[in-house]
Amino acid sequence: MTRRLVIVGSGIAGLYAALLATDAATGGRDIEVVLLSKGTLEQSNTFYAQGGISAVLGPEDAAPRDSVAAHIADTLAAGAGLNDAEAVRVLCSEAVRDIAGLGRYGVHFDLGPDGGPALGLEAAHSAPRILHAGGDATGACIARGLVAAVLERAVLDRAGHGRLRVETSAFVTGLLTEPDDLAEALPDELSRPGSTPLTPAPVPARVTGVAYLAGGRPQELAADAVLLTTGGAGRLFARTSNPAVATADGLALAWRAGAAVRDLEFFQFHPTTLAAEETPGGPPALLISEAVRGEGAVLLDAAGYRFMPDYHPDAELAPRDVVSRSIALHLAATGAAPDSPVYLDARGIEAEKGAGFLARRFPTITAATLAAGYDWTRETVPVSPAAHYWMGGVCTDLWGRTSVPGLYAAGEVARTGAQGANRLASNSLLEGLVFGRRAVEDFLRAPAATDWPAPATGEFHPGSHVPPAAAATPRTGATGAAGAVAVPFSREALGRLMTAAAGVTRTGADLDAAALRLAQWGTVLEGRGLAGLDQAGHEDRNLLLAAELLVAAARQRTHSIGAHYRADAATSVLTHSMQRISS
Repeated sequence: MTRRLVIVGSGIAGLYAALLATDAATGGRDIEVVLLSKGTLEQSNTFYAQGGISAVLGPEDAAPRDSVAAHIADTLAAGAGLNDAEAVRVLCSEAVRDIAGLGRYGVHFDLGPDGGPALGLEAAHSAPRILHAGGDATGACIARGLVAAVLERAVLDRAGHGRLRVETSAFVTGLLTEPDDLAEALPDELSRPGSTPLTPAPVPARVTGVAYLAGGRPQELAADAVLLTTGGAGRLFARTSNPAVATADGLALAWRAGAAVRDLEFFQFHPTTLAAEETPGGPPALLISEAVRGEGAVLLDAAGYRFMPDYHPDAELAPRDVVSRSIALHLAATGAAPDSPVYLDARGIEAEKGAGFLARRFPTITAATLAAGYDWTRETVPVSPAAHYWMGGVCTDLWGRTSVPGLYAAGEVARTGAQGANRLASNSLLEGLVFGRRAVEDFLRAPAATDWPAPATGEFHPGSHVPPAAAATPRTGATGAAGAVAVPFSREALGRLMTAAAGVTRTGADLDAAALRLAQWGTVLEGRGLAGLDQAGHEDRNLLLAAELLVAAARQRTHSIGAHYRADAATSVLTHSMQRISS
């Protein structure tokens, strides 16, 4: 009997997983793979990733004195103690396997003068271990290579056995579920908020397929398992390096199906994106890769003062959350407006390494900054932090399994435990590869659809439960006597609210006010119903739900740690936030 795996999303995790599963089918397994993408296959966060992918290769290719143990240590340090140590070990030790896997699908990395891999250094890494392609176009090179391989197999399969089907402009609106009578109840600590030993944990539903809009028309597709690889949610904020498709779709799908989520307060802001208005319908804010600072670029304030050494001993090579927060604190200390830029100075790189180095090493950034009117070989470039990567997400074990049978997650949508409270630079593409592969491996070895194992308690490290923001802030009467919301919902209004209240720095008062405003908007959107809702309307619902969950988690964590900085607190506490509802 043919088993069907539906993969939702076309970033690195989804494309790689689709190829691995299809190759397994070609090898004799009776499997059908369906890849659904809400836009084109290249519309993903992966495509915009510049810096590269971190990996410690074999002894002959690794940097001197680098090791997998060092990569593990760096990842744990960046994660501020909230990583799952075993997830980090899997991520770092299995990296070399999946870098080789990319090579089999036509993805090749830049070489150095000696013919070996050209390894870059990025912030918080103790040694050069960043593989890059096309200079600063790593994500685009990976995406194009994997997309070409997927399309080649899809074309061949149409003429053969139909093992891989690709649908673009396919927006998933819901996960189909049915009661899972054979599944074991979740452990008490993974149960719904308020559960006690006298209240058994709920038996989860099983995911049996997806509902989606195909060119705007409602469709349903049955599946033996669904793998979410939908990416992140940068569009929650006013400034982001994420493309327009990053609207928290996978997180919302999983939550509504009853899946556990965790650590949603940890959202990373990349410190150096070009300080320019985004063109409607155009690309996101230009990210100026951390690799530029790895080569020696520094940050200056409006007076030309290099300020990062005042905030961290590693200066510009401190972890991303530290650099972004230092920018915000320095602007406040100097009396500048919170949205003022600081300035990236790369002129010293060109002076030290020779004319033309920046154009050769960073061709994409060089072209983009010139198009914006800046010659970074001769002048500084204005930059500002922007929402970049969500460390939290849908809880998974080491095989990508969520708390709902039949549902996997990999990539940014998942919370594997590898990233902790702050992601180490260039570990995101690697995480999508490693755990996307592991999810496929688990699906392939499952003997039958009814044999989904209950998640092991130790793999989730649950902390205290918090309800969704809607429950924490009752919506009753939220719209006032006249039933009108003071500030109508729009994505622009949501971005402004989240940036001000849940951005680089946060306070309890701002988060409380944000929760109330989100509840007001939720009342309005819920009142409109789902009938006839188009893709944009579904995305609005997903973004609003994600905002409520993020704010709820941030309200619960009253101390600062990693990417979550509470300006009204001074100490850190090592606990996880965890949220779950019953389906």
